[in-house]
Amino acid sequence: MTVMERIQEAEARNLAPFAALSSRTRGRDRPEEESELRTPYQRDRDRIIHCKSFRRLKHKTQVFLSPEGDHYRTRLTHTLEVSQIARTIARALMLNEDLTEAIALGHDLGHTPFGHAGERSLNELVPGGFRHYEQSVRVVERLEKDGQGLNLTWEVRNGILCHTRGTEAETLEGRVVRLADRIAYINHDIEDAERAGVLSEADVPADIIRVLGPTKSKRIDTLVLSAVKNSSERGICLDAETQQAFDRLHDFMYESVYLNPRAKKEEKKVPGLMETLYRYLCNPKHLPEDMRRIAGEEGYERAACDYIAGMTDHYAVSLFSTIFIPKSWNLISMV
Repeated sequence: MTVMERIQEAEARNLAPFAALSSRTRGRDRPEEESELRTPYQRDRDRIIHCKSFRRLKHKTQVFLSPEGDHYRTRLTHTLEVSQIARTIARALMLNEDLTEAIALGHDLGHTPFGHAGERSLNELVPGGFRHYEQSVRVVERLEKDGQGLNLTWEVRNGILCHTRGTEAETLEGRVVRLADRIAYINHDIEDAERAGVLSEADVPADIIRVLGPTKSKRIDTLVLSAVKNSSERGICLDAETQQAFDRLHDFMYESVYLNPRAKKEEKKVPGLMETLYRYLCNPKHLPEDMRRIAGEEGYERAACDYIAGMTDHYAVSLFSTIFIPKSWNLISMV
């Protein structure tokens, strides 16, 4: 018996009857020889961690564009927090922690630079619209590894696709990630907003604090505990009182932070930058060589979208500056 087979035997013995066993995966688009050491979901997790798109998340905005300070969240730190929360819930419910972790680590691979401001801009520009969760699946299926994709299992791709809205994931592990994503971003955005001076802890309504708790740690603990106590094979859910308070906290954050002109003042610059880059890159002369294959198969608009969606904030600004901002003329360099 291989190490992988021993792990799968332990899964069947120890996990809940409604957990997604790696031995029962629907498999990959391209069949592969199994590993002796790792289950299919463990291999998916490792492929995501080692891919280029995952590394770029460290330079992509979460909420605040170009913040001055080392402690604001990025898309990467958000992803790691989602993974930690999701794994805690999955372990407590005896679900497949490896599958949960893989979905969580891959859920935002397709996110644009400049956070949701960048996503909204591409959605208005690209024929058929743009949704980051669909782009995340496209990254792992079509774009990574020079067009080969990561060839992930069906369950991981389904969880990534369904992590934010619309149809829920087929697996409970995917549904755990969906809840963990919301728990993570609402609570860490409060902390970042406080650091930015946009919000103070005292601004959070008292009725929400009474139910969820006065601090980030306490709120996360309350939400995770409620999910563990109230979820079953029928779904991942919170008790009614906690869910109502969580929904009110979400509404409060939209009013106080996500739509706050002070917090979002730099976002007004994003649409113009994104459109200018998009129009420029739709020109066959300007698209980088490594995106020409996509352009030939799916058109230049699709290729330009893929290229821009993969950019970090810094690279998008730098490229825009290089192309469109005149540089100082240095007489000494001409001698």
